[in-house]
Amino acid sequence: MKRLLIPLSWLLLFVVIVLIAMGFYGYMLGNEHGGPAADNGRSGSPTHAELVARGAYLARAGNCMGCHTLRGAPAYAGGRSIQTPFGNFYTPNITPDKKTGIGSWTEENFWQSIHAGKSRDGSMLYPAFPYPNYTRITRADSDALFAYLQSIPAAEQANQPHDLRFPYNQRALLGIWRALYFSPEVYQQDTAQTADWNRGAYLVQGLGHCSACHTSRNALGASINETLLGGGILSGQEWYAPSLTSENEVGLGRWQTSHVNDLLKTGATTTGSVTGPMAEVVAQSLQHLTDADINAMSVYLKSLPQKRTDPADKEIMPAFLKSTVDFIMGKNVSQAEQLSNEAVLKAGASLYKTHCMDCHQAGGEGVAQVYPPLKANHKLMTSSVANPIRMVLAGGFAPATAGNPRPYGMPPFGPKLSDDEVAAVVSYIRNSWGNQAPMVSPSDVNKYRTAPLD
Repeated sequence: MKRLLIPLSWLLLFVVIVLIAMGFYGYMLGNEHGGPAADNGRSGSPTHAELVARGAYLARAGNCMGCHTLRGAPAYAGGRSIQTPFGNFYTPNITPDKKTGIGSWTEENFWQSIHAGKSRDGSMLYPAFPYPNYTRITRADSDALFAYLQSIPAAEQANQPHDLRFPYNQRALLGIWRALYFSPEVYQQDTAQTADWNRGAYLVQGLGHCSACHTSRNALGASINETLLGGGILSGQEWYAPSLTSENEVGLGRWQTSHVNDLLKTGATTTGSVTGPMAEVVAQSLQHLTDADINAMSVYLKSLPQKRTDPADKEIMPAFLKSTVDFIMGKNVSQAEQLSNEAVLKAGASLYKTHCMDCHQAGGEGVAQVYPPLKANHKLMTSSVANPIRMVLAGGFAPATAGNPRPYGMPPFGPKLSDDEVAAVVSYIRNSWGNQAPMVSPSDVNKYRTAPLD
C-alpha cells in the first residue's frame, strides 16, 4: 500500500506543477506585446479630433454599446447581464468616470485589455469580454477606441460584481483557460487575398467578433475552432446563430454579394430579414458602417468554405428527433411513426391556412419586400429549431434602418396556440413546398415559451 501511495503522491505533485505552470503561462500571455512597437499598426500622427472620430466609428463596428449599455441607463456605463452556464457576468462601466469607469486608464492599460485580456491592475479578464477576437485589433485602432471612450460623457455608475458559481468564480483559474484557448495576435494581412478580403477578415474575425455567436463552444466556454462560424446557441438567450459555412443553413456561397450587403446594412433582403439578437447588431452597429466596409465583410464571408451537413448528425439536435429525419428523407420508419407524423403535418397544414397563409401565401412564396418566403427558406431548416419556434411564439420585427425604415413584423402566436399546435405548424412549414427538415416536438416548443425576449 505504501509503495502505491508514493507513486500516486508524485503523480499528484506533477499534475499540480503542470497546472501551476499552465496558469503562469496563461497569465503571461500578451505581456510581450505590452508596449508600442513600430510594426504594430499605429498611425502616424492624427489630430485628436480625427482619432476620436475614428474611434467612434470603430465603437459602432464593434457594437460596444450593445453590451456596455443597460436599457434606460447612460451610454457605455455598463451593467448589462450576460447569462452563461457558469453564472451571470455584468458588463463594466467604460465611460471616462475616474471612480467607476476607465477615466484613470492610459492607452497602454486599454491596449492590454483589448489585446491581452487584462485589466488595469493586471488581473485577467473573463472571456465573456471577447478579447479572444479583439486581440486581432491593431494598436492604432485600440488607441482610437480609447480616445473616443475618453471623449464621451462620464457616468458615475458602480460596477456590479459577477455572479458566478464555484469554481468559475476563482479568477486565478483563468490562467489555465488562457493557456489552453487564448493566443494573442494582431491580424496579419494575407498577401494572397485582395484588399477587400483582408479588410473583411479583419472586421469579421476581430472587431465584429462574429465567431462569438456563430461558433459553438465547449464545456469550458471556449470556441471550438474546428467548427469556426459553423453555428451556435446563444447561451442565456436561446437563439441560434446559424452556420455561415453550411450550404443547407445560410448558404452564403449561393448569395449575390449585393444581397449579403443588403442583409448586413439594412437587415432585410428579398428572401427575408434578421430578427432576434442579429436585429440589434444591424440596428446599433452594421447599418452605420461604410458601404466599403460592408462590402468587404460580404466578400470575406462569401469566401468561407461551404459544406453540406446532415442535420441529423449535429449534436445540437436531440437524439429522439432523428427518427423524424428518417421519415422526411424517406428512410425506413415504422408504420406507427409514419402515421403519427402524417397526422401532425395535416394538423399543421390546417393551422397554416388559418394563421399564416394570408401573409406568406398558399405556396409559401410570401410577398416580395413585405412578407418573407417560407418556401426554400434555409433559415427555417437549420439544425436547431430555436429560431422558427421563437418567431411563432413571440413574433418579431426586423430592425428599423435607413435602408428599411418601416419594417414589417410578425405578431406573436404563443398566446393563441398550444405547444402541440406550434409544433405542428412549424413542422409543416419545415417540410412543405420542397423544404426538408426534422419534425418539431411539443417539448421543443415548451422549452422556448419561457426563454428571455431580450
